[in-house]
Amino acid sequence: MTAKVIADDAEALAVAAALADEFRAGASARDAERRLPYEELERLSASGLLAVTVPAEHGGADVRQETLAEIFRLLASADASLAQIPQNHFVYTNVIRRQGSPEQREFFFAEVLAGRRFGNAQSEAGTAHVQDIRTRLDAGPDGSYRLTGVKHYSTGALFADWIPVLARGEDDNLHVAFVPRNADGVTVVDDWDGMGQRTTASGTVRLDAVLVPADRVVPHHLTFREPQLHGAVAQLLHAAIDAGLAAGALAEAVDFVRTKSRPWFESGADTAAEDPLLIQRFGELALQVRASEALLGVAARAVDTARDGLTDASAAEASIAVAAAKAHTSATAVLVADALFEVSGTRSALDSLNLHRHWRDARTHTLHDPARWKIQHIGRYVLNGTRPPRHGLL
Repeated sequence: MTAKVIADDAEALAVAAALADEFRAGASARDAERRLPYEELERLSASGLLAVTVPAEHGGADVRQETLAEIFRLLASADASLAQIPQNHFVYTNVIRRQGSPEQREFFFAEVLAGRRFGNAQSEAGTAHVQDIRTRLDAGPDGSYRLTGVKHYSTGALFADWIPVLARGEDDNLHVAFVPRNADGVTVVDDWDGMGQRTTASGTVRLDAVLVPADRVVPHHLTFREPQLHGAVAQLLHAAIDAGLAAGALAEAVDFVRTKSRPWFESGADTAAEDPLLIQRFGELALQVRASEALLGVAARAVDTARDGLTDASAAEASIAVAAAKAHTSATAVLVADALFEVSGTRSALDSLNLHRHWRDARTHTLHDPARWKIQHIGRYVLNGTRPPRHGLL
């Protein structure tokens, strides 16, 4: 594949806006038919958007996190499933940036610039909790490793060129092993049957003694021994997806009420768009969407500030700002996707219109990383000055 190399933040935003318009047209049909977006992902790779965080010294645009968040918000406003797929791509590009050796950075950043995609094989089912990782990375006598385990919720793996696998070494520390999608012993199963985000193919990855060269293993555990933004960057992108979901649902509601809804007979209005109670409700919903987008911008700028001068204090401030954005955007996405039916009327519930995809996507995606714990950390930080923990989910 030959991928375009995007020059700067402005170009990245222009490309994202154009792709969002393109992807919006087929989003409902892809969801209804569960038609996986192979062609759309090829367009995304060729556009150069997947390489916009590659450092400048390696030939990338190295855009600000504020720009990256807006890219995801735009894509999610068009198709939340499609926007979710590259989230892990950027997370693991950041892992290479943070903990990769000079040789690993040179190799993998070149792969990203060429349009190659990272998936993920991180979460596991049936364990004690989300941080209980049992996949093993065992060292061989020749210095290579063997990777064994089963992963679930592996968003992006089916479409990936490289699958980053979170595993524990013989010292029980966490590592990320980058394995080719078609490597011997790797099986990706398209068994995702979630009610929402249907086309993410967030299924199962089975790893049966997969051979991994030493230079494809990154010591992820080192990330959390010092101030870090790993979690803040990952959660910022989730918040951006939720903000995009809310904006997309609101836009759909606006179009439906303007073109299809009838006014309530007691309103005295000639059109639904002139109904004063609907006008009030749309104002309330727009206020929540604007608040979410504002918090997303604040969070993104806090991450950028922390990247420019990373300390315990700046990392904590960034994590708390992102936690606030994620808590608000999650609530707003579900609220607006649900209110779409309230303001649009009975016809909006027709299955053939597939307007429920917004709610299904919002309800499914917001199950990522419970907001109640983010609010706990915000409260501890505000009241007692307690900095959030370095576990990668804040």
